[in-house]
Amino acid sequence: MPISYDASCRQFHLQTPNTSYVLQVTEEGYVTHLYWGPRLRNPRLQDAVRLVPRAFSPNPDPNRPELSLDTLPQEYPGASSDFRAPAFVVGQTDGSTVSDLRYQTHRILPGKPKLAGLPATYVESADEAETLELDLMDDVSGLTVTLVYSVFRDFDAIARSVRFQNQGTHPLQLLEAHSVNVDFADDAFDLLHLSGAWGRERHVVRQPLRPGTQSVESRRGTSSHQHNPFLALLRKDTDLHHGEVYGLNLVYSGNFLARVEVDQFATARLSLGIHPSQFAWRLHPGDTFQTPEVVMTFSNHGLTGMSQTFHALYRSRLCRGTHRDKPRPILINSWEAMYFDFDVPGLERLAKEAKELGIELFVLDDGWFGKRNDDTTSLGDWVVNRDKIPCGLDGLAQRIHDLGLSFGLWVEPEMVSPDSDLFRAHPDWCLHVPGRNKSLGRNQLVLDLSRDEVCDYVIETMTQVFSSAPIDYVKWDMNRHLTEVASAAWPADRQKEVGHRYILGLYRILETLTARFPHILFESCSGGGGRFDPGMLYYMPQTWTSDDTDAWERVYIQFGTSLVYPPVTMGAHVSSVPNHQVGRITPLRTRGDVAMSANLGYELDVSKLGETEKQEIRRQIATYKAIRSLVQFGVYYPLQSPFDGPQAAWMFVSADQREAVVFWFGSLAEPNGRLRRVRLAGLRKDLTYQVSDSVSATDLRGQPETDSERPQPVRVNGDELMAFGLAVPYPDQDFQSAFWHLRAVEEPTDVPATDSRS
Repeated sequence: MPISYDASCRQFHLQTPNTSYVLQVTEEGYVTHLYWGPRLRNPRLQDAVRLVPRAFSPNPDPNRPELSLDTLPQEYPGASSDFRAPAFVVGQTDGSTVSDLRYQTHRILPGKPKLAGLPATYVESADEAETLELDLMDDVSGLTVTLVYSVFRDFDAIARSVRFQNQGTHPLQLLEAHSVNVDFADDAFDLLHLSGAWGRERHVVRQPLRPGTQSVESRRGTSSHQHNPFLALLRKDTDLHHGEVYGLNLVYSGNFLARVEVDQFATARLSLGIHPSQFAWRLHPGDTFQTPEVVMTFSNHGLTGMSQTFHALYRSRLCRGTHRDKPRPILINSWEAMYFDFDVPGLERLAKEAKELGIELFVLDDGWFGKRNDDTTSLGDWVVNRDKIPCGLDGLAQRIHDLGLSFGLWVEPEMVSPDSDLFRAHPDWCLHVPGRNKSLGRNQLVLDLSRDEVCDYVIETMTQVFSSAPIDYVKWDMNRHLTEVASAAWPADRQKEVGHRYILGLYRILETLTARFPHILFESCSGGGGRFDPGMLYYMPQTWTSDDTDAWERVYIQFGTSLVYPPVTMGAHVSSVPNHQVGRITPLRTRGDVAMSANLGYELDVSKLGETEKQEIRRQIATYKAIRSLVQFGVYYPLQSPFDGPQAAWMFVSADQREAVVFWFGSLAEPNGRLRRVRLAGLRKDLTYQVSDSVSATDLRGQPETDSERPQPVRVNGDELMAFGLAVPYPDQDFQSAFWHLRAVEEPTDVPATDSRS
């Protein structure tokens, strides 16, 4: 079984297919962390915790000078005689924040219980997981803390969360509540996280641990463009395919703190959870508070092994609903083609051109409602603008359907414009501090989703919109961060609950709407990738990866994102050049190859393209339809990181390893430059593959290759492809890309390949 308990030594052993996690209860009742790493058959680990007296480390038991919470590797430390950062802090009725948690009891349960009001990974049958609930209690206050561990049968992942309950007689104030704490025995790690800004999200940052505290965080009310709720610790020699890595990801869409502290004895303490700086929660007697879930994975096959665990788990046991396992449609979005300036004839013209190119879904972006001709008005007034769309959403959607396309719509329901009927009717429905200035972002305010009546309004208003027309897809946007996070509905001593209550309100809205409209494919967005997190993926199985659609910037963004999140969750569009965000000119084929590495879409006025460009787009779409299942549901392998040099490569492999697609991208050309190769991964050594080579070797001239110019397929053995690799295009031009399609052929492996050129 995944979870076992040895009563003789009070030791718990949690086993995934390839990893073990071991913890133990001391004779004093402290829960200690012993081990997390490659799977152990029958761990003893009796000397895993070596206690020796340390100067200036206080002793809770005067009869045991070697025992100190300041040196003990604890599973969930509080604020007591441990000088390291606590995993939780509770304000007591006496004004102190001291807690003393001791083991009370435990339960091993089949399956994986749901978390009340929160997104989380799940199982579809009880035999897919086991769950350990470990109850700790502070006898003085009556606080019970339940550590919850769910261990998956088929994934090298453990889901952890914490439940607090006040079983005492006086109110308590929860001031800090992390979802996970891991005390490592040493600090010989690099810290890897995903950092950036709007239009530059999830860039890979790797740095060595050092004494003191290193952290990534968001205090913006969302998981944010700036940092992702993900952290990994890597051994020094770990790379894409080799070495040990511990990855943790918070299933939450609000403020978070991921922190690693290296102490005086060169041990590392990692914690991850809700950010404490703008958080508090009142626990009256009998009240319960549930933290968000953290997904933990260990890999000794480098970052690729970590990524593949996250991808497999998130695709099948985090994303939900009708569209979870369905191929995602190729779409065209009206935004960069028309912005606010559109009418029905223009939309129909764009849709007709899109259909002729092979596109499957037409999306009407911002500007369809209220008096929305720019971004200064009408958010909250979700009534169709009849001046722009006289036939209404129903009429427009029907016209789009008649063309043979699905119809999608942009909304931003969490926001309100000061110039709107909604704000004039309910000026207190936004987040604000009475008597203080209301900060604007993109000329808008944030609705107060900590209030039930506001959530009910959003639910019913969006229900009316989604019911008013045959809508197949919804892009749910959020174009500013939270400021003045306070509510007119909550008393002064509970204002620090508002940020978390906002997220709980959002989750209630999304749970209700996705249940009411299961046929709609929802895509989340927050100024692009400002809320690309597991919490949103639970409700919406894909996210607009970034507002930056420049091909080379997207190589960085999509590479970093794919370390944690499956490509099927990433929206990627081909846009016009010069690029609207950075002004760069890149070849259309390169733009297509980058976008084909995720969920392909287009965001440009295709009616203004020349025939050569249209022919290239037809080729891209036909190619993508042929490989869509591989890209969206295959096994992903990062091959070369753009953060390590001027090129990047990744590939997708079928489950049976008989088919694969490979993408390579180069940045600036070198005069008389070096020749490069890319070594593949994930293939079978004993198979021979036919390699179809489609290289964007031509140009900014837009001239397509002729049949005579197009390289012919060759046959190469799998071991050769992984050991020697493929030759990439000679870098005679900036921002080139290459694409190869591999198919296994029925040929004995001892027969030489007809041509080793690649």
